[in-house]
Amino acid sequence: MSNGIVDVTVHIDETLDAILRGELADKLRAISGVSNTSMLDHRPHLMVVEFDPERIGTREILDAVTSTGVRAELIGL
Repeated sequence: MSNGIVDVTVHIDETLDAILRGELADKLRAISGVSNTSMLDHRPHLMVVEFDPERIGTREILDAVTSTGVRAELIGL
């Protein structure tokens, strides 16, 4: 396992309520290589995903988000 945990910010186009944001965060944290996710109530369109780049890539993270039917893109790359 890598010691290099990095993060990426995902911009979610839709306005998700707290329950849906929590479900999306749980889905991402269940993926091997993702160590944590965070969203702030005052920035509900942004999710920061912490991950090990040796185990998962940013494209796989974005694909996991969009596979739920949510429109999103990566920002800050």
